[in-house]
Amino acid sequence: MAVIKVEKMGIKECEAELKSNPRIWLITGVAGFIGSNLLERLLILGQTVVGLDNFSTGNQGNLTIVQRLVSDAQWACFKFIEGDLRDIETCKRAIRGVDVVLHQAAIGSVPRSLADPIATHESNVNGFLNMLVMARDAGVGRFVYATSSSIYGDHPGLPKVEHHIGKPLSPYAVTKYVNELYADVFARNYNLQVVGLRYFNVFGPRQDPEGAYAAVIPLWFKALLRGEPVYINGDGETSRDFCYVDNAVQANLLAAWTRRSEALNQVYNVAVGKSTTLTGLYNLIRGEIARRMAVLAGEPTYREFRPGDVRHSRADIAKAQLLLGYEPTAGIEQGLHIAAEYYMALFGHKN
Repeated sequence: MAVIKVEKMGIKECEAELKSNPRIWLITGVAGFIGSNLLERLLILGQTVVGLDNFSTGNQGNLTIVQRLVSDAQWACFKFIEGDLRDIETCKRAIRGVDVVLHQAAIGSVPRSLADPIATHESNVNGFLNMLVMARDAGVGRFVYATSSSIYGDHPGLPKVEHHIGKPLSPYAVTKYVNELYADVFARNYNLQVVGLRYFNVFGPRQDPEGAYAAVIPLWFKALLRGEPVYINGDGETSRDFCYVDNAVQANLLAAWTRRSEALNQVYNVAVGKSTTLTGLYNLIRGEIARRMAVLAGEPTYREFRPGDVRHSRADIAKAQLLLGYEPTAGIEQGLHIAAEYYMALFGHKN
């Protein structure tokens, strides 16, 4: 009987092959939180990276941190282009000669999209379409893009399964749904290899704690370390599947690497498959700080629910495990432990 050899999948095999067969990558939103973490990993793996950012949500500081974390030789393999996705000529220049696109750029806040839906649409939809067209015209080998768990909208089912979605609850969610529709059309009509990654509340080092639309984890770290009030929207029982950034990086690399045809033109949940309430999250963050220093802030203040927010979110990650070989390497506790070190250093607290 013939022995059928089954390809072993996983991040170790993926990284080993990338080291021996380097590629040229384009990361849009490279100066952002997830984009800069992708840049760091790819440079360490010996890849050549082109980065595109207009600094609307990313910042130069993230790139400076990456430069300190890699060798001079690795940093020399990075080319940065400051520009906007809404300008198709900029997209054309950035994508020239690229093998793989990791499209991370977006205006990524539900409240911000409610405040300014036009700007959200222009960046998230028009910019996305520009990148798809340029990827098609340039013959890019693989187009991996960030989508969002907000697509599940008002669908009440838990855990969230990729093929069951509800009505979007915010302009941001609408733009991400449109991205998925466009990607599917380009895959079907132009044979572009696409993979969508539905991120579930990604967090970790370099996530911005400042500004009106800061994500909850860096915002609460900042407040607790500065002795400022912590506000929880709603009754504290709202739950999320918080996903440490290394898991998102892993999913991007696996999506870019896979040779399985059935894994392409798909969308995948990127999460850990467990949910944590907002009150539980507060207690975990407070506990991480309390292990290192006296916590300056007291109990949280509960206030009205925020418009556009989904009540509960927890991912089914079986599809990504089966087709991509994805396995989360850090849960919320491990991720918060690492994030605590970063934010304490950021705000001048020594351990």
